[in-house]
Formats: sequence, structure tokens, C-alpha cells
Amino acid sequence: MTGLDALAEREGWRVEGFAARVHYQGEGDRYAIEYYEPSDCVLYWKVKGDGETAVPVGRETVPDPLRERVQLDLDAAGIDPEIESRSL
Repeated sequence: MTGLDALAEREGWRVEGFAARVHYQGEGDRYAIEYYEPSDCVLYWKVKGDGETAVPVGRETVPDPLRERVQLDLDAAGIDPEIESRSL
């Protein structure tokens, strides 16, 4: 089983091709989080109120509990959770 397959089994994660995505709410804001297997990286997108528009945001702006949840999901899927903090 690949890391993507394992992420697909985690709550809320969906796999599309070589990437996995999950949507979370944190401190009143909505986020889309994407994990890309080929580059082994995590991207955060803040979803605006209309639910249709998302803008990329730096991980330092994402609430710590949300980042910790992503790290836990990665770890449970057999993906090194340290990649969550990698700069792009």
C-alpha cells in the first residue's frame, strides 16, 4: 500500500492521481491541504467564504492544531510527518 492509499483511508482525505487533499476548519477559517507524493510536499490553501476561491498560504499562518492533525495523518499513512514543515 502506498502512502496515498493509506491517506485515502484517513478521515476526509481524497486521492486524485498523485496527490491527496483534505478540507479542514481551524479557528474559524477553512483550509484545503494537499499532499503531493512525487515531490513529497504539503501545501496549504485558505478557502474564502464563497467556498469556491482558495489562495495559497504559508504554513506559519496555519493554526498549530491543524498542522499537528496533518502531521498525525501523514504519520499514520506511513509518510514522514517532517515533510509537513518543509519549505518549498
